[in-house]
Amino acid sequence: MNKIKTLALIAHDNKKAEMVSWAMKNKDALAKFNLCGTGTTAKLVADATNLNITRYLSGPLGGDQQIGAKIAEGQIDIVVFFWDPLQTQPHDPDVKALLRIAVVYDIPIATNKATANYVITSSLLKED
Repeated sequence: MNKIKTLALIAHDNKKAEMVSWAMKNKDALAKFNLCGTGTTAKLVADATNLNITRYLSGPLGGDQQIGAKIAEGQIDIVVFFWDPLQTQPHDPDVKALLRIAVVYDIPIATNKATANYVITSSLLKED
């Protein structure tokens, strides 16, 4: 039996509107996941889609680290992280640590809409 996958949603400030728009277009696909996300992103997406999303702290306040810890604990299967590569973030070390931990634990991490679309519709999601 396939377990329901947990998907984390994260977006930098300049990417939050893009994340909300993407989530609204993909609401039916996202409804098949257990969802979690960093503070404001999770709230904005939940408000726009009426999906149930577990909220962690905001990224700069430790939310990225919380998501990373959940990955290390085997509790997050996929990350959709719309990050802004053109703007320096005050919590940049945390962002890099999250990207690194996703790679270390072989977790798919989509950093743009195109990749996120492929990931959430992949036939591989049916595998444990």
